[in-house]
Amino acid sequence: MEAGEIRKLEQFFKTKFGNTELQVRARPKKTDSAELYLGDEFLGLIYLDDEDGDKSYNFSMAILDVDLD
Repeated sequence: MEAGEIRKLEQFFKTKFGNTELQVRARPKKTDSAELYLGDEFLGLIYLDDEDGDKSYNFSMAILDVDLD
């Protein structure tokens, strides 16, 4: 993803979840996705879908059962 897209996504997540600590970071060697962090904690991946000229972003977050305890 381009730097401008990453900045826009980061602002979206900060606003949507009301948390200024969220960060969207580029992935090394990957151009179709970025990572979402809360401080140093990895939360999930954001994938770019650019099919048919319409851009959208998909956020994927895995939640382990041990995290629920």
